[in-house]
Amino acid sequence: MILTGKQILEGKIVSDVIDATLQEQSCGVDLTISKIETYMSAGVIDFDNSKREKPRMSEISFIDGECDLNPGAYLVTFNETVSVPVDKVGIAMPRSTMLRCGATMETSIWDPGYVGKSQSMLVVYNKQGIRLCENARIMQIMFMDVGQVAEAYSGIYNGEGLKQ
Repeated sequence: MILTGKQILEGKIVSDVIDATLQEQSCGVDLTISKIETYMSAGVIDFDNSKREKPRMSEISFIDGECDLNPGAYLVTFNETVSVPVDKVGIAMPRSTMLRCGATMETSIWDPGYVGKSQSMLVVYNKQGIRLCENARIMQIMFMDVGQVAEAYSGIYNGEGLKQ
């Protein structure tokens, strides 16, 4: 079963929304841009995470509430906090306007038990680039039942972006 946007917001699975009336969708909740960064170095991925290294990043500034992005990959941090119950899993897709503008969002699964200010990769394919405004709604997240209580996520990204 997929949760409705109303169920997601009422259950505080997604919180810190800017405007629930705009962000609530029939089968999910829109996530908005908090920060956009560009990749400044390579990262390292291995089997057991013993050599894992995140790339260096540089934040892109919004000028007069907007930023222009050239073709390429960017890391987006969202305004909203996601708190996945241990019997749910989250999946997200780009909003259709992103696709119509020649850009998309790449995501991983929001595992049961994950809590944080999530990040996803924005990829601009349009050769002319794209202009994004502060707090733009760029992706819709939805949640489904796992069918049972799952083992809670305990990786290094749990709690990301939250004040300690």
